Amino acid sequence: MWIGVWLFYLSAPVADLMGGGHSPGVRLLGLAGLLTFVCWYLVLVFRTVRERDIGRVLGALAVLSAQAMVLSLTLGREWLVLFVYVAVASGAALPARLSRWTVPAATAMLSVTALAVPEGRAYLAGLMVPALLGGFAMAGVRQLVRTTVELRQARATVAQLAANEERLRLARDLHDLLGHSLSLITLKSELAGRMLPEQPDRAAQQVADIEQVSRQALIDVREAVTGYRRPTLPGELAGARTALTAAGIVADVPMAAPALHAELPERSQAALAWALREAVTNVVRHSGAARCTVRLEQLHTLDGPMLVLSVRDNGRGGRASAGNGLTGLTERLAEVGGALDAGPRAGGKGFVLSARVPCQDLGSAS
Repeated sequence: MWIGVWLFYLSAPVADLMGGGHSPGVRLLGLAGLLTFVCWYLVLVFRTVRERDIGRVLGALAVLSAQAMVLSLTLGREWLVLFVYVAVASGAALPARLSRWTVPAATAMLSVTALAVPEGRAYLAGLMVPALLGGFAMAGVRQLVRTTVELRQARATVAQLAANEERLRLARDLHDLLGHSLSLITLKSELAGRMLPEQPDRAAQQVADIEQVSRQALIDVREAVTGYRRPTLPGELAGARTALTAAGIVADVPMAAPALHAELPERSQAALAWALREAVTNVVRHSGAARCTVRLEQLHTLDGPMLVLSVRDNGRGGRASAGNGLTGLTERLAEVGGALDAGPRAGGKGFVLSARVPCQDLGSAS
């Protein structure tokens, strides 16, 4: 539609062909020249130009300029309007770094040709402004189209990154959820197997616990898939005590006082809850520990008040492995301005995981 606006200027040469007093042969040649010029112009305007094609485009513009000059010199001043199309094609087909020179050049050729055409000076003032404005307007339209295309590509990239981030979050949540639940199921299954011949009642209780954990795991997975589940510290502390006790590990796990986490942001509380779950799961599965201690403390640091969760065991120790669990915890804590430290305890006996998040002054720790 924007290109069609400029076709209005063709009325002048068409009117000259129809009523300018030219002979039939001149009219035929003039019509052929005009059609060739318009086709050449439309090819330039609608073509997607690449950097390697700029030389050919400049050559095509030179041919278009030559056509406009020949038709103007041979058929009269009404044909000077073709130089407006040369300027518009320059702005549409060339990048801004070149069109800022070619548009004035086309206008200059219009001026020179108008001075050579009889009575062309009278048309000069009325055509110079449209040539300049039309050329630079088309350069702006070209840049606008290019920016719109880049914006669409950027939006597609952002959407892809968001989808990747969501898949990563879902994978991290499923790992944290199923790792804990399946470890507990495995542990209770082993206990039930050992109790079954001699202690059927206790084995039945373990089987009932397995059923309960399985049902809860299914609920957790469904909620994680829909993105609604956020674990809480009290719930995870209770779950930690249950898991450690079932594994035969002495659990030194405090009851979280309401004042310690009531004002903690939901995302920060969820990040600490995930850290507690991952730490207890690793203690149960890998440490071989006899005792595990969990502490929640408020510390004043140079970065301000911090709520610190620490999980210590007296197991085999060893170096921290950057698996999916610790990597996911690090990402979760970083999202809320926190950090994670994990490694062997002093002396190499046992392991300690420490997660911290910013907090307000929440009062005394538990």
